[in-house]
Amino acid sequence: MMTNLFSSFDPSSSLIFNFHLNWISSTLSLIFIPFLYWFSNSRWATLWSKICGILHSEFKTLMGFTNPGGTIFMVTLFTIIAFNNSLGLLPYIFTSTSHLAVTLALALPLWISFMIYGWLNRTKLMFAHLVPMGTPGPLMPFMVLIETVSNIIRPGTLAVRLAANMIAGHLLLTLLGSTGPSLSQTLLYLLLSSQILLLTLESAVAVIQSYVFAVLTALYASEVN
Repeated sequence: MMTNLFSSFDPSSSLIFNFHLNWISSTLSLIFIPFLYWFSNSRWATLWSKICGILHSEFKTLMGFTNPGGTIFMVTLFTIIAFNNSLGLLPYIFTSTSHLAVTLALALPLWISFMIYGWLNRTKLMFAHLVPMGTPGPLMPFMVLIETVSNIIRPGTLAVRLAANMIAGHLLLTLLGSTGPSLSQTLLYLLLSSQILLLTLESAVAVIQSYVFAVLTALYASEVN
């Protein structure tokens, strides 16, 4: 029995060199990636190549980069987050993206690099972003303050949005699953049906949240371009 509602998100595996084995789940992609490099692509590899092509065109439109390196980075970011989100839906596999330590480690370095590049190379543009067009003169100091605060909290909102969405669905599945032993057979079938529907919804959320994270990061990058 769980002593804490959030105990399912605790790294509870054994320690090796002070490192919890749960976090190894984020490196499992190394097992799947080599299958993309066979001479004859599988159906999954072909499907993933088409998805990556669509994402490349989408991020190219958002960022406006002529250099494809920016879009490749965003597609890679989407892939990493989507893989970890989806992997957490499998039984007995740790959900690393439900921890702020992981989501902040993704969002904070990106935001800091955008800010450093923007203020060093696009100083006038960065100042222009602090005052929206058409702002009355008396409101300009307040708008500068509001835009500054909004800019500072961006990495926090990115990290919290991703972690909170991963936690919410897993908690709901855990709460519904814990009521199973006390239900009758009819209600148990209803519970199983609802669990399957929730699992389908969580699969969609895992992809959507990774897409949202990557798109917002691309929009932040386009502001300093």
